Amino acid sequence: MKLKTLTLGLAAAGLSLSTLAQATTVEYWTTQTQSDRLQTIEVMADVFEALNPGIDVKVVAVDENDMPKQIAAAAASNTLPDMIEVGSNLSLAFAEQGIVDLDATTATIEAVGKERFYKGSLKLVEDPDNNKFVALPYRGWVQGIWYRADWFEEAGLEPPTTWENIQKAAKYFNKPQDNQYGILIGTKADSYAEQVYTQFALSNDAGQFDKDGNLIFNSEAQKEVLDFYKDLAQYTPPGPQTWRARDYYLQGKLAMFFYSTYIMDDIALAEAAASSLSNENFKDLKGAAFDPNLAKNTRLAPAITHTTASTFGTLVGFSIMKNDNKDEVEATKAFIEYMNEKDQVVAYSHMAPGGHLPMLRDIAETEEFLNDPKGIFANYGKESIKEIIAGFENIKNFSIVDGKAFPESGEIFSKQIIPRMIYSSVIEGQDTQKSLEWAEKEMQQLIAN
Repeated sequence: MKLKTLTLGLAAAGLSLSTLAQATTVEYWTTQTQSDRLQTIEVMADVFEALNPGIDVKVVAVDENDMPKQIAAAAASNTLPDMIEVGSNLSLAFAEQGIVDLDATTATIEAVGKERFYKGSLKLVEDPDNNKFVALPYRGWVQGIWYRADWFEEAGLEPPTTWENIQKAAKYFNKPQDNQYGILIGTKADSYAEQVYTQFALSNDAGQFDKDGNLIFNSEAQKEVLDFYKDLAQYTPPGPQTWRARDYYLQGKLAMFFYSTYIMDDIALAEAAASSLSNENFKDLKGAAFDPNLAKNTRLAPAITHTTASTFGTLVGFSIMKNDNKDEVEATKAFIEYMNEKDQVVAYSHMAPGGHLPMLRDIAETEEFLNDPKGIFANYGKESIKEIIAGFENIKNFSIVDGKAFPESGEIFSKQIIPRMIYSSVIEGQDTQKSLEWAEKEMQQLIAN
């Protein structure tokens, strides 16, 4: 792929010609590899190029799965980029390796306005040992329970925000004789099942590690989670299920399902929903016409509460890498500040409405953001969109305990230990306690190597 050099103006950088006698290059690695999204980033930089020459921004597209390997190679050859755009788990891992400039990254957050960010997003990128940040939160998606608000209202049921309300609604709406089901949770041994399970686990304070790094997965709290998960599975469409069973919801045969905000266009736009409206994926579904009122009748419960409130999702941010060249560091800080101006945040977010939710609360509530080009957000209503993004106030994952990051959680995820545990317990009927013991043993062996 041909890389384009982008230019950032000195006015935005706050730097003078006396400070920069020669053009300063900022190398920016992004995980946006699609050509249309790269073009959007280039257009934003082109405006700066026309108005303020002086700092060259070199945009390099790197596949998300290749980022750890590419960063390792760059660190070994002392050719690290000036800034990277990656998920919070990777940012924490790179910070542990000592290659992130925590001071510069933290200073940029302060310059943008720390109080403007959703609290949960900052917690995912905070280094608790020194109250500094490994990345500036920029975008993300939230997972939660999407549900038929019209069905709930007619039945007089409360929104599915607590274990009790979820269980009650799943049982009430489950009518397998009519090919209608109460809820979709993951029961196949895949990442979807782990994402769903994780949100329940964290809502019951059932983690993988304690604050000292001890493995505590096989706990009474975790047993409660797996037992509850097995109970909900009886209200899910038959067979080992994954995200594909969203078809039941789009065809009016499902009351609730777990999904990320990437589902928003499928619910709101006929062309996006088309792949879910046939009987190709599930023979027990007859197919259905697109429901133009589905978005208005759908709400998202982003947080689940049992012993505590829990939202699950993914956060992507900008990390400033270690660099002895002070001019490049200052230019990088300035470029990130520019990317956090309203016009840039809105343009970036609209590249993938629902999938790229902004982490600045004040921008997430503006008319400019809510008026996406495809009209997706308008189908849900402003208040609903605000509720969805507010899920970042309580976002959590297994790798963060009391603000401290445990990279071993990523290794456990990569080996699909939790999905395999779910499958054996839910589908194969293995005893809950035996399933937990097996999972913890697998985890112990993995982190011991």
